[in-house]
Amino acid sequence: MRKALVLLLVGASLASCTATEQGAGIGAASGAVIGGLATGNVRGAAVGAAIGGVSGALIGSVAEQPGQCYYRDRYGRRYIDDCPRRY
Repeated sequence: MRKALVLLLVGASLASCTATEQGAGIGAASGAVIGGLATGNVRGAAVGAAIGGVSGALIGSVAEQPGQCYYRDRYGRRYIDDCPRRY
């Protein structure tokens, strides 16, 4: 049953249209698996899916913006800005 659920999540994440949707799907599926294995319960899988989905969507949205890069400041906040020259 678990294998079927994992394969379904991976298949759904790869069938998405945009890079943002693909990033969110892959992040959510990966987060669910990691969260479930780390905690051994459904609540951990749900939290992992939520965190992975948001992170994957953020990274995927950067892929849709040519010339834009994803950065972190010294406080850990994420932001998007122009990439350095010759990147």
